[in-house]
Amino acid sequence: MTFSSPSAAVICDSVSHTGARLTTIEVTLHRFVLAELNTHRVFSRNSSSSRAIPVAKQIERVMTNPAVPMEFGANQKGMQASELVDDAEGAMAAWLAARDAAVEQVRTLQAIGVHKQITNRLLEPFMWQTVIVSSTEWQNFFAQRCSPLAQPEIRLAAEAMREAYDASTPAHVEDGGWHTPYIRAEEESLDIETKKRISVARCARVSYLTHDGKRDLDADLNLYDRLISAEPPHWSPMEHVATPGDGPGNFHGWKQLRHLLGGDRA
Repeated sequence: MTFSSPSAAVICDSVSHTGARLTTIEVTLHRFVLAELNTHRVFSRNSSSSRAIPVAKQIERVMTNPAVPMEFGANQKGMQASELVDDAEGAMAAWLAARDAAVEQVRTLQAIGVHKQITNRLLEPFMWQTVIVSSTEWQNFFAQRCSPLAQPEIRLAAEAMREAYDASTPAHVEDGGWHTPYIRAEEESLDIETKKRISVARCARVSYLTHDGKRDLDADLNLYDRLISAEPPHWSPMEHVATPGDGPGNFHGWKQLRHLLGGDRA
């Protein structure tokens, strides 16, 4: 079996007249290092939810494309492994056996009638996680996570993100314009309010597509309405959509839609 590696792509890249660059990157990384990405407070981020994906689909994913360690370091003191184990094949077999055991117990729980928000958690160590990350500040993250001292799985994800960032050329956004991730070229003719709503919904879902694998503008608009009308509202997807200017939040030189809608008080 050939195993995947972390990957990343720039979804939207904008620069204001003041030179403030706002970049949105979609990264797929090992679920078990997600916490290391989430420690960086300058990031706005949303990720695909274990609670939203049907159990059968999650099982299929971990069986056909499991997230496995990039290497098996030998046990020693400290946070980093300087040597690799001699029996990497045995270590991989043990990891995959753990996956198979988790899948078996998930099926048992499913037969009992347990909801996917519980059963899918057992599969998380073997999942790939797709995350959308927006920020105006990247250098500290790259310095820390591209370091050889970082765990290999987060390091490879960070290196993929840095490569995508360095290869991207930001588009100039005038005052009054908007940074709208996931808006496709053929959708640029839509009015700006519609584009903002669609962008928010897709950031919440972390995809152009619905969880059923369809592209549906009405579903995007309905999802936006549910996010904004929920009690409490789900503000985080609205942080990725922004316009040039100074405001509260974790971006420099950009005002986030969240705060323009009052989400800074929630």
